[in-house]
Amino acid sequence: MQGLHLTADLYQCRCDAVWLTDAGRLGGWCVAAVSDAGLQPVNQLFHTFPATPRGPGGVTATVLLAESHLCVHTWPEERAVTLDVYVCNFGGDHSAKAQALMERLVARFAPEWTERRSLDRGDGAG
Repeated sequence: MQGLHLTADLYQCRCDAVWLTDAGRLGGWCVAAVSDAGLQPVNQLFHTFPATPRGPGGVTATVLLAESHLCVHTWPEERAVTLDVYVCNFGGDHSAKAQALMERLVARFAPEWTERRSLDRGDGAG
């Protein structure tokens, strides 16, 4: 088992607010971004949380991939987003596709700054 797990925490996102609050719009865009990156979506779930006294509810968008998953969580009241892209590299190395997908996701939200992490998973013994 081998894989690559990428995460990013996005702060002060400058995108249109709809990208932080509209599950259908964000989810549809995520499925297209996955396909454009050369990965294979196999299922999805998009959910908008109810508004709170602090503002509109955020969104969770999850796309299950043949290669593993993409998950996006938004906090519109803080203009923040967390991203999680994980690919298993069983049938081939999908690392470059995962990195391209992450770059596209970050660009969509236009954050003022990000904190990124990358984790190689598995023992490499194949």
